[in-house]
Amino acid sequence: MKDLAQQFVASFLSASWLPQVLTVIVAVIFLNIGVHYLLRRIEKLAEHTATVWDDALIKATRKPLTLVLWVSGISYAIEIIHKHLGTPVRAFVFSTRDTLIIAALAWFLLRLIRQASHNVLARSAASGSGMDHTTVDALSKLGRFTVIVVAALVILQNLGFSVSGVLAFGGIGGIAVGFAAKDMLANFFGGLTIYLDRPFKVGEWIRSPDKAIEGTVEYIGWRHTRVRAFNKNPIYVPNALFTTVVVENPTRMTHRRIKETIGIRYADLDKLAAIVADVKTMLRTHPEIDRDTTLIVNFNRFAASSLDIFVYTFTRTVDWMHYHEVKQDVLLKIAGIIRDHGAEIAFPTRTVHIEAPGDEAAPAG
Repeated sequence: MKDLAQQFVASFLSASWLPQVLTVIVAVIFLNIGVHYLLRRIEKLAEHTATVWDDALIKATRKPLTLVLWVSGISYAIEIIHKHLGTPVRAFVFSTRDTLIIAALAWFLLRLIRQASHNVLARSAASGSGMDHTTVDALSKLGRFTVIVVAALVILQNLGFSVSGVLAFGGIGGIAVGFAAKDMLANFFGGLTIYLDRPFKVGEWIRSPDKAIEGTVEYIGWRHTRVRAFNKNPIYVPNALFTTVVVENPTRMTHRRIKETIGIRYADLDKLAAIVADVKTMLRTHPEIDRDTTLIVNFNRFAASSLDIFVYTFTRTVDWMHYHEVKQDVLLKIAGIIRDHGAEIAFPTRTVHIEAPGDEAAPAG
C-alpha cells in the first residue's frame, strides 16, 4: 500500500501539466491580492466624493470578483489537465463555470442595490434631506427581485432548459398557485399599492376608523405592515386590508383644531355680546392660532342651563403635546375674559317654584 502511494505521488509530481496548473493557481492568488489592495485604495479615494454610487460599486465588487477569478482560474487549470491527458473537457465543466459566473454577476448586482440603498438612506439622514425610506426600500426590493428572476432564467437557459417552456409552465402553474395563494397575492399587490400610492411611510402615525388600527408605522413589507400601537404593542396588518379600509394619516395634517362649546349663565345675558367680541379678538391676536384658516366665535344656542358660545379655530402647530399646551392657554384666556366681564361659566342648575297655600282660588259661595 505504501509503495502504491509513493508511485502515485511520484507520478503526480512528474506530470507535465503540474507546473502550468501551479502557475495558474499562483497567478490567481496574486491577482486576488492585487485586486484586493487596488479596490481598497480606490475605496479610500471614493469616500471623499459626493456620490453614493462609487462607494456602493466598489464594496459590491470585491467578493463577486474574487469568485469570478477563482472560477476562471480553476476551470482553466482543469482545461490544461485534460489537454495533457488527451481527453476532452467535459461539457459540465464549462456549464458549471458559466453558471457560477452568472451567479457571481447576480450576487454583484444584489450587493450593489443593497449597498446603494443603504448609502442613500445614510446620507439622507446625515444631511437631513428627508429621503422617503419607504420609496427607497420598495425600489431596492423590486430591483433585487428582478435580478433574482432574470439570473434564474439565464442559469436555466445555460443548463439546457428551454426558457419558453419554463415560462409556459409557469403560466399554467401560476393559475393553480393563484387560487391556492390568493391571500398571499392579495397582500403582495396591497404592498405594491402602498409603495406606489404612499398613503403613509415608516415613522408616520396612522389610524383606521373601520378597524382597531392606530399607531406608528415601523415596517412595510410585501406581505404585512407592522404598526406600533401607543401602548407599545405591535400590530401586524395584512397589506390587502389597506385596499379595503379607510386609513387616516394624522402625521400629514396641516393644523390641529380647537372645537369647544362654552356656556355662561342666563343672568349674564347682557354681557354676552362683549364676551364674544373679546374672545374673537384674543384668538385673532394669539401667536399660536392661524388667522388664515376658519375662525368662528359666536353665540350658538339657548341651552337648558346656559347660553352657549361656539369656539372653532385651528392652531399653527401639529405636534400633539404642544397642541394641548396651546389649547390650555386658549381655554384659560377665555375663562379670564368671562371673569373680567363679571360673568360666570354656567353649570347645570334647576329652579323649583313652590306655590304658597293662599294662592289657590277661593270656592264660589
